[in-house]
Amino acid sequence: MRMIKRTTPVRIISLGFALAILAGSGLLMLPCSLKAGVHLRYIDALYTATSAVCVTGLIAVDAGDTFTPLGQFFLAVMIQVGGLGVTAIGAGIILAIGRKINLKGRILIREAMNLDSGKGMIRFIRAVFFTTILIESIGAILSFFVFSRNYPPLKALGISIFHSIAAFNNSGFDILGGMQNLIPYRDDVFLNLVTCALIFFGGIGFLVICELVQTRLHWNKMSMHARVVLSVSFVLTFGGMILLKMTEDFSWLVAFFHSVSARTAGFSTYPLGDFHTPGLLVMMVLMFIGASPGSTAGGIKTSTVFVLIQGIKSAATNHTEKVFHYAIPKGAFRKASVITILGGSIVFVCTYLLSILEPQIPLTDLLFESVSAFGTVGLSTGITTQLCTASKLLCIVVMYIGRLGPLTIFSIWHYTLGERVRYPEGNISIG
Repeated sequence: MRMIKRTTPVRIISLGFALAILAGSGLLMLPCSLKAGVHLRYIDALYTATSAVCVTGLIAVDAGDTFTPLGQFFLAVMIQVGGLGVTAIGAGIILAIGRKINLKGRILIREAMNLDSGKGMIRFIRAVFFTTILIESIGAILSFFVFSRNYPPLKALGISIFHSIAAFNNSGFDILGGMQNLIPYRDDVFLNLVTCALIFFGGIGFLVICELVQTRLHWNKMSMHARVVLSVSFVLTFGGMILLKMTEDFSWLVAFFHSVSARTAGFSTYPLGDFHTPGLLVMMVLMFIGASPGSTAGGIKTSTVFVLIQGIKSAATNHTEKVFHYAIPKGAFRKASVITILGGSIVFVCTYLLSILEPQIPLTDLLFESVSAFGTVGLSTGITTQLCTASKLLCIVVMYIGRLGPLTIFSIWHYTLGERVRYPEGNISIG
């Protein structure tokens, strides 16, 4: 207990995710979790558990063909825990049993949920759980109308609940079997739109969802953060849709779905192995950017890209960084630059190591896999099952970093409040 009190919030959150992954891998290895005649290696169980807790969706084995209903239930729980966050789940349990959250717990929640302050934190946690249950329930009910056409009622209900949890938490898992994902429902407009709606609300973040309710969709009453998130999300969604339609020979519905899904959800209605290189490039850019802070998704985040663009614009025009009649906080551009550079570096190192470990796989496919793992997306060109043990361990590490955030990982070992000694500024030429 004394050691926990001395540990920083970042380390506790990181350890919590690691323990959830290890526990999840153990549950997936249980005989009751596996279908008759199925043998699951521990590396594949660990890979699947990491992918679930980090809400990625990359699969080494097909969830529908490998796991029993109980195993799929464990998988859904891991996705839910990973999407909401270990800290938020723990706080919810404490509130449910009538206990109070101490100061350390409040700091943990603030760090995990990207909150500016501890004000109204308990009310926010309750709102998060209520919002999650409400949206996932609606998603499951709507999905049931589609899946009930092809499956018995009880199985259709299980698939619908699993699909709704996976979609809202931006994790591209499916339990349909045969590694088919949502390809059989490519032309089902209703299921496509329901899935996209779940992905969208899971990706904009709980803070923005709460603001949408509180302001009743009144644009001028929203905060700068909410307006930035919504603006960038719409630009990326429709911009990505147009670019994908220009590069691939499929319908506008397929282009729209993949533009939404590429922002860390990982569902697919079209074989990615059939994509051309320009289409894969568009998908990689969307995957790397990801969704928004405080959401169930990964990537460097929409607000990070927005701040970067505004910072570059400010440097080029010598105007202050401002948007929606607000000035962008000082230091935001520096933090956004660091996150982007760290993210790009992780993808580069992962691709480099994968190219050494898997020389027979094309570089484009390896780069796509690396970006997907870092962005916790779950999309793949079909090489995941071909990876060797060392490559899977590497992707496990990258998924873990991507879920927690590269800056969080790098601040685990050493972070201070600042230095007391100040040195005189030197001169260095840049550009």
